[in-house]
Amino acid sequence: MPVEIHTRGGGFARGSSVAKAGIGMGSALAIAISWSVNQSILWAILHGFFGWVYVVYYAIVR
Repeated sequence: MPVEIHTRGGGFARGSSVAKAGIGMGSALAIAISWSVNQSILWAILHGFFGWVYVVYYAIVR
C-alpha cells in the first residue's frame, strides 16, 4: 500500500512506490550507461554502488 507524503509545495506524493521506482531506475541507468561506455562489469557494479553513496551523502548534507 503506497504511503502519501506531503511535499513542500503542498501536494502529495506516493512515497513508497515513487521511491522504489526512482531508486531502481537510477541504479539501472547508472549500470547501463557504465556498461555501454566501459564494457566492464566491475565498473558497472562500482557505478551502481557509488550512486548509493551519493544518495546517502545527499541525505546527510541536506
